[in-house]
Order: sequence, then structure tokens, then C-alpha cells
Amino acid sequence: MTATTAATTATTTTTGRSRAGRWVLVALQVLLAALYVGSGLGKVTLEATVVAGFAEMGVGPGLAVTIGVLELLGAVGLLIPRVAGLAATAFVALMIGAVGITVATLGVAMALVPAVVLVLVAVVAVVRRHETAALLRDPRGVLTTR
Repeated sequence: MTATTAATTATTTTTGRSRAGRWVLVALQVLLAALYVGSGLGKVTLEATVVAGFAEMGVGPGLAVTIGVLELLGAVGLLIPRVAGLAATAFVALMIGAVGITVATLGVAMALVPAVVLVLVAVVAVVRRHETAALLRDPRGVLTTR
């Protein structure tokens, strides 16, 4: 085994991911965080198109603002490695609801975007599942170590 192979193997086994895999994961998290910031700001500021879209689905502005706040908080969570998996898991739940209500009120074609976002946050949630499990088992230990 060469020194390079040994270093790569050590890196992969300590984190469970290759360096390239970690970068792809981080890039995906940043992309999703940006998407959720943009989406959340539109809801929190009650942009006219957002209010109209929610009204078309039978949802009032109060729920739109609540969802916007959750999206902004979750976007921050996606950028903090120790809680990114938990944030992604919460977004999976939120996006299941988004896909469901969109299909029920606006049709399957309109649910394509939230469905794609659902798949992307599910990828982050699955890849970070071990960190999420550790956080849920011992929140104080995970958040105070390192």
C-alpha cells in the first residue's frame, strides 16, 4: 500500500466519506440552504406571489410565515455540520407535506419542484444519518466536543 493510498483509506474510514464525497455533500447543503433562504424570505415578507400561491392552495398567510421561518432556521441548520442531518430530516418532513398539498391542490405537474427538493434533502438526511443519530443519543456530547 502506498502512502497516498494509506492516507486516502484513513481519511475515508475516519469520516465514512471520500474527500470528493464530502465536498459534494457540502456543496449540496449550501445549494439547499440558499434555496431555502430564498423561499423562506418570500414567505416571511409575504410577497404578493407567495400569498397568492398559498391562497390558491387554501393556506393563509400565517402558515406561510410559519413555514418561512422554519425554512430560514433549517437553512442555517444545513450549514452547521453537527446539526445538518437533523435539519435535512426536518426538511424531508416539510417537503413531504409540500409535495402532498401541491399534488392535492395544484396537480402533479406543479409538484415536480418540491419533489426534486425532497429527494435532495433526503440524500443529505441519509448521508448524515449517523451524525443525526449521535446527536439524538447524546446532544450535549455532540454539541460540546471537538
